[in-house]
Amino acid sequence: MTATARKAETESIAVSPSRNGTVVHLAKRATPRFDLKRGGLGLARNTLPPLLVTLVLLGIWQLTCSQPGATLPPPSQVWTDSYDLIVDPFFNFGSQDIGLAWRVLTSLERVAMGFGLAAIVGVFLGAVVGQSIWAMRGLDPIFQILRTVPPLAWLPLSLAAFQDSNPSAIFVIFITSIWPVIINTAVGVRNIPDDYRNIARVLRLNPLEFFVRIMVPAAAPYIFTGLRIGVGLSWLAIVAAEMLTGGVGIGFFIWDAWNSSRLSDIIVALAYIGVTGFVLDKLVALLGSIVTRGTAKN
Repeated sequence: MTATARKAETESIAVSPSRNGTVVHLAKRATPRFDLKRGGLGLARNTLPPLLVTLVLLGIWQLTCSQPGATLPPPSQVWTDSYDLIVDPFFNFGSQDIGLAWRVLTSLERVAMGFGLAAIVGVFLGAVVGQSIWAMRGLDPIFQILRTVPPLAWLPLSLAAFQDSNPSAIFVIFITSIWPVIINTAVGVRNIPDDYRNIARVLRLNPLEFFVRIMVPAAAPYIFTGLRIGVGLSWLAIVAAEMLTGGVGIGFFIWDAWNSSRLSDIIVALAYIGVTGFVLDKLVALLGSIVTRGTAKN
């Protein structure tokens, strides 16, 4: 215990008289204080290892690609060639001459629509499959077959159906990301304890009340595991789909940069894609921890 904590405990003492007149000292609980040193050490433990590994990888990349005959640009050349894309991601000089941040936001808009639909439909279908043995026998084999179809294999069919690139890309995201949501939700529903189901019978909950008050909270960890996998697959699918459908998304930018032999721009775009995917995964994980913590308290 630090000197500050001991001082706080000794100073925070209340006096209360007892029945026989004697004085009883009641120690109040010391108010927790933020330990700056401990917080700094925790931050250093979490940031220094990946930072050091990144610097080592950049050094290896620089040494390898600086040799004569190297086919890829080193980091120093990437910085020189793509300086504008790196330092100003929000510039806008026309329909196609825009920064990578705007392209990522355009792709994220499509991901939000496709993944949002997949989350809603996937949780509902997963609940049905997990709750009904007949639904599981009838639908699970179909789901297992369809989930193995590569994302881009759906693109020609979606283009023929929608006759437009934007809804086709959204459909590809939807059909790619829905399967882990369905499967994980079904597993979570099947693993709901029998005590919860018995309580629902005692309370005479209707199917909607059982779904909202019992099923979703109990299966929340499984559901959000499926959502984390689904959001990663949706981000992969949109980049691949945009390479073929065009537009202003990050995927089409990579394809256009390849056709123009701008390898440095491709590398910068890949960094944007990786960071965005990492942030999406952490956001879904954070939302899942908040929801599961709230359901556990209730």
